[in-house]
Amino acid sequence: MRKFILFLDKHSRLVFRILLYILTLAIILYIFPREGNFPYEFFKGKPWLHNDLYSTFDFPIRKSVDEINTEKDSILKEFKPYYNYKTNISVEQLKKFDKAFKNQWAKFSEGIVKQTLSKEVSDFYKTADSSSILATKKFAEELLFKIYQKGIIEVNDQIEQFAATDFPLVVIKNNVGEEFDYSDIFTPKTAYEFIINQINLLKDASLSDRILHQSGFYKELNINEFLVPNLVYNEEASKNVKNELVKKISLTKGMFLSERRVIGKGEIVNNEKFNILLSLKFEYENRLGHSNKFINIIIGQAIIIGGLLLLLVIFLISFRREVYSNNLKFSFILLLLILFVGLSSLIIKKDLGNFIYALPFALLPMIVKTFYDARLALFVHTVVILMVGFIAPNGFEFIFLNFIAGAIAIIGLSNLYRRGKLFNTALYVVLTYFILYLGIFLIQGNDLFILPKEGNFWDANKSFWNHCIYFSISGFLLLMSYPLIFIFEKMFGFLSDLTLMELSDTNQPLLRKLNEKAPGTFQHSLQVANLAEEAAYKIGANPLLVRAGALYHDVGKMTNPMYFIENLSTERNPHDNLSSEASAKIIIEHVSKGIEIARKHRLPEQIVDFIRTHHGTTTVQFFYRTQKKKNPENDIDVSKFTYPGPIPSSKEMALVMISDSVEAASRSLKDLTHESINDLVDNIIYYQMINEQYYNSNITLKDLGIVKEIFKRKLMNIYHVRVEYPDEV
Repeated sequence: MRKFILFLDKHSRLVFRILLYILTLAIILYIFPREGNFPYEFFKGKPWLHNDLYSTFDFPIRKSVDEINTEKDSILKEFKPYYNYKTNISVEQLKKFDKAFKNQWAKFSEGIVKQTLSKEVSDFYKTADSSSILATKKFAEELLFKIYQKGIIEVNDQIEQFAATDFPLVVIKNNVGEEFDYSDIFTPKTAYEFIINQINLLKDASLSDRILHQSGFYKELNINEFLVPNLVYNEEASKNVKNELVKKISLTKGMFLSERRVIGKGEIVNNEKFNILLSLKFEYENRLGHSNKFINIIIGQAIIIGGLLLLLVIFLISFRREVYSNNLKFSFILLLLILFVGLSSLIIKKDLGNFIYALPFALLPMIVKTFYDARLALFVHTVVILMVGFIAPNGFEFIFLNFIAGAIAIIGLSNLYRRGKLFNTALYVVLTYFILYLGIFLIQGNDLFILPKEGNFWDANKSFWNHCIYFSISGFLLLMSYPLIFIFEKMFGFLSDLTLMELSDTNQPLLRKLNEKAPGTFQHSLQVANLAEEAAYKIGANPLLVRAGALYHDVGKMTNPMYFIENLSTERNPHDNLSSEASAKIIIEHVSKGIEIARKHRLPEQIVDFIRTHHGTTTVQFFYRTQKKKNPENDIDVSKFTYPGPIPSSKEMALVMISDSVEAASRSLKDLTHESINDLVDNIIYYQMINEQYYNSNITLKDLGIVKEIFKRKLMNIYHVRVEYPDEV
């Protein structure tokens, strides 16, 4: 037991990664659909490439989506919308009318509009008795009552859908439903027209009616104001009836008996054969998921998923060991994998079919490339789409489309910090989907560019246009990469190009403070950044990370700026009054002080690493040699003149170390010539090599050769040194 505990303690990182692998496998197995897979791939319009296929059981032939939709449209023609008759509406409106009528009659009878009335009309109002008033009122009330009795229907989308034709509907009055034709019921428009027509008939009626019409009494009364729909659409009842009609639709159309040949080798998969094969595939997978082979499905899925995960681990060990060795980075890769496979499984389980194409799978390699590199991004993307391909409808088609789209996303997104690049990449991905699916659609024997004799262009090519909608949604969701990258940065402590661009802005508060307190150091940092960034481009390092690290590598000098020669503004050197050990201590402390300042300003840990490693474990040579000269017979404690380290652990850190040393040393050159600069660069890199400062960084001798040439050329340009040409013979 003790040995086992010691083993766990010694190999804790390995044990953690093994547990993480097992946990990832278990989660994916849990969320994976449990249906088995049909053992044959087939495509509409292409020949059947397998041997003759016979059914081993009876299975129902399922109707195609188009057939079901056609039958659904036909059945729904029998649908009758339901409306509630609201009695209280007519009562309320008639009360309002009674009050309005009295006010209007008083207005006319008092001669308020006397100037516009003829003597005959004026006399009529003055001499009218109560029977005349009641008759007039009764006429208007009967109009309203008749309209409300038939009902004024509420116009909604359901009505507008059938407005061009007559159709039946059901009116529920006193809990009793009665069927009416649409033409037997008023709409607000037809009710108003009915009132106008009835009032116009008064022109040919009795003297009193003609007088009322002539006076504009009814026009001023404005009876249409009291026309409010009293037939209100009953959505719940209508929806229940509609659902009952849809439930009557059969999803099958006959049986295919066992031992019959489904399709022969080389036979073209036409529409009929395609539908039969889909029916067989559905029944086969459904039976397999509910049979005693259920455990076999789980074992098979475990082998496939476990194998793909193991392949990813082997790739990381072989080519990206720094990712594999870092538990946080390794966990992030597996989290992304679980996220995309989980969303895909959810869509498949919900039977949403082709909606899986709306998932932005190209977002996965974009995120991975942002924090790692393109090669790893493509590999992780491939592993994910291979996993999802086992459960996605038309697996080969799914893998083909998303593999190419993911590759295009990686190629297109070279610089995430340029906002236009993201929009362009999303556009390229969508166009890639469109073009590739168009090719697949045409290979399957469909005619996209031929308008059918019956039906419209959309209906004839509904599958193609639906896929295009899904692809467009996927492209739009790619624009979510900015907020997602920000979230992942905060969660896992990563650095994106966007953050590095922000950190490299010289208007950042910490850099402005450095410029104010130690202007010489700030200028030195700018030169170091320029040198290191140029070299980073040439050897394949991250130029943005190098620049950001170089700008902050000497922030610790702000605490004692005058003890560093680049900040001296007078000939008096403060080190003249200090011992060599004290001077070395101040110089060395700028590293630890820089770490404190960086953390106080919440700089990312990756940038702090540049401060920590830019001198590695080298010695402060000037003060060390001075101490040896003063005490030639004594043993000198070299540790007091040595930086604490650690040494650089990446190409980027090594570049900052070299450029820092080269730039600082070049300032002390008295004779700036081609030879002196060559010797300076060569000697500094040689000194750091023999002191094993590059031991933990993955920089190669070839890289160092390139770096030498770049630094020599850049320094000659900075100091305007002429290139020497050989003497002519």
